[in-house]
Amino acid sequence: MSRVFRVLVGFVVAAGCFAGQADAQFKSGAQPTELSIPRVSQRGSVTQRVGLTDITIVYSRPAVGGREIWGKIVPYGKVWRAGANENTTISFTDDVSIEGKPLAAGTYGLHAIPDQDQWVIVFSKNSTSWGSFSYDEKEDALRVTVKPHAAEFTELVTYDFDDVKQDSSTAVLRWEKIAVPFQISVDTKAVVLRSIKNELRNVGGFTWAGFDEAANWCLDNNYNLEQALKWEDTSIQNEERFENLLTKSQILVALGKTEEANATRAKALDKASGLQLHVYGRGLQIQKKQDEGFAVFKINVQKHPNEWYTHGELARMASAKGDFPTALKEMKLALAGAPDATKNQIQGLIARLEKNQDINPI
Repeated sequence: MSRVFRVLVGFVVAAGCFAGQADAQFKSGAQPTELSIPRVSQRGSVTQRVGLTDITIVYSRPAVGGREIWGKIVPYGKVWRAGANENTTISFTDDVSIEGKPLAAGTYGLHAIPDQDQWVIVFSKNSTSWGSFSYDEKEDALRVTVKPHAAEFTELVTYDFDDVKQDSSTAVLRWEKIAVPFQISVDTKAVVLRSIKNELRNVGGFTWAGFDEAANWCLDNNYNLEQALKWEDTSIQNEERFENLLTKSQILVALGKTEEANATRAKALDKASGLQLHVYGRGLQIQKKQDEGFAVFKINVQKHPNEWYTHGELARMASAKGDFPTALKEMKLALAGAPDATKNQIQGLIARLEKNQDINPI
């Protein structure tokens, strides 16, 4: 027997839980280590983005193959590679928390210590070994304890991500009739803010739109509003526009600076085109701020009385009062001047008005 052959057989024998014929690569019981040959436990991977953070699990997928797995093929109370062949690995592009405990960005060897009532999930700084045979507890980056639960039968070891949110997800190991979940959380707001700051050093930092988008993200998430205000001021310095003036007014409202907000909003409305005013007013309607939307419509009608969209605005205001004849007349004027892309929608509104149905906020 050659030295290499003895080493290969030794590896399989040492594997214990995967030494049976069902998982052997060759009839001799050996597994290939020197050549790229298809393995019985084939490689798999799964990636989930949480916010901007990518989480990737790479593993090999042993089969049940009619065997008794838990407590037999995979012994209780002993470290298991949570897959087959080389280390199962888990990678994070940003710092995360596992079951509430912090773990730095990086790639880790993923191991497990199964038991009937609870499992220990181990994240090892060593991610380049074969299986768990050289596992060293001193290389642990983190251990967490989780609860397994019964699940539908799964023939091959499978990792999934469940309950995906903007700042968390649950990674789940499924095999045989057991599922083992562990929650991964991300400080997504901090990650996004750091990413935005970095992106603004590139092309996005030379336009009004890049800084306006950055400020809008902070505003939408009610996060670091003082920074948002600084970014919006930079956007305005690059190019003063309706969009960035309006966003600045909204940031000022969120900061409680009402007087300055009102002055900035008035400046934005004065700078807006007719279509911009129309879209803004409709947006307010959709947000269930109809009175505010109608106030914008009135400004638009005064500035642009003969545009197709302002006829539509007059129709909406008349419809809200129950004045359907006026609303119908104005909407037909809107139809006559509207671009082809909007005519079908306007015809639908006309049909509703002919039935004396209010067209707001549609």
